[in-house]
Amino acid sequence: MTFIRNLPGPLLIFLGALSLSFGGLIVKSFEGATLWQILFWRSLFFSLTVLAFLILSYRGKTIESFYKSGLPGFVGGIILSFGFCGYVFAMYNTTVANTNFIISLQILFLAIFGYFFLKEKINLITLFSICLAMTGVLLMVGNSLSPGELSGNLAAFTMPITFAVLIMIVRKFPSVDMVPAQFVAGVSSCLIGFLLSTKIMISPHDIFLGFLAGFFQIGFGFIFITIGARTTPSAMVGIIMLSESVLGPIWAFLFVSERPSVFGLIGGAIILSAVLLQFYSLLSKQKKIVSD
Repeated sequence: MTFIRNLPGPLLIFLGALSLSFGGLIVKSFEGATLWQILFWRSLFFSLTVLAFLILSYRGKTIESFYKSGLPGFVGGIILSFGFCGYVFAMYNTTVANTNFIISLQILFLAIFGYFFLKEKINLITLFSICLAMTGVLLMVGNSLSPGELSGNLAAFTMPITFAVLIMIVRKFPSVDMVPAQFVAGVSSCLIGFLLSTKIMISPHDIFLGFLAGFFQIGFGFIFITIGARTTPSAMVGIIMLSESVLGPIWAFLFVSERPSVFGLIGGAIILSAVLLQFYSLLSKQKKIVSD
C-alpha cells in the first residue's frame, strides 16, 4: 500500500471525494433495511476494510500503529463516528442534494476552525462567504416543514463539522498516521447501529449494498482523504471536497430519479456560491504568494 501513500495529496483528496459522492445513491437504494441496520452493516464493512488496509500496510506492527496514533487518533475516531451516524440519518430522512449541499459547508468550517486552532487568518471575503452560506442553509432548513426532513437537514451538519475537526487533528499532528482513527470511528458507529437496531439480519441485496458502502464508498473515501490531508492545506481540502457535493445529487438524479425541492436548489445554489467565492479568495491568495 506504499504506492497510495506516495500519491499527491490533492489527488488522494479528489479520489476520496469521488468515492464518498456515491453515499446518497447507495443509501437510497436499500430495499428494506432500517436506518440503524444500514449504519451497522455500512460501519461493519468499513471497519473490516480499514483493518485490512492497516494489516497490509503495517503487517506485524498493526497493533503498534494504534498505539502510535495515540490520543489524537482515538479522539478523532470517536468524533468522526458521530459524523457517520449523522450522515446515514440525513440521507435516510432528507434528499441527497440537501445533505450534500450542507456537507459542502465543510470548507467554511475548515476556515473557521483553522482560524481558532491553526491560527490561519480569515479575510473579509471568507467572512462574507460564511454569512452567505448561512443564508442558504437557513433558506433550505427553514423551508423543511416536515419533521423528518428538518431533522435530516439538521443531522447533515454533523458531517462538515466532524470532518473539519478530523482535518484539524490531521493538520495539527501531520506525523501521526490517522488511518487507525478510521477503524475507531467504524467500530464506534457499528456499535451504535447494533444497539439501536431491533434486529441485525437484512436481505442479501441490502447486505451487498452495505458492503459497497463500507468497502468502496467510505472505506476508500476516508482512507484516501486521511492520507492526502497530511500534505494538503486545510482550505484546499475543503475546495476539492466540493466535488462530492456536486456529484452526489447527480448520481441520485440519474439512478434513483430523486429531484430536490425548489427551496433546496435555491439554498444549495447560495451555499455553492459562497464556497466558490471562498475558492476565488484562496486562488487570489496563492497568486499573490507566487508573485511575491
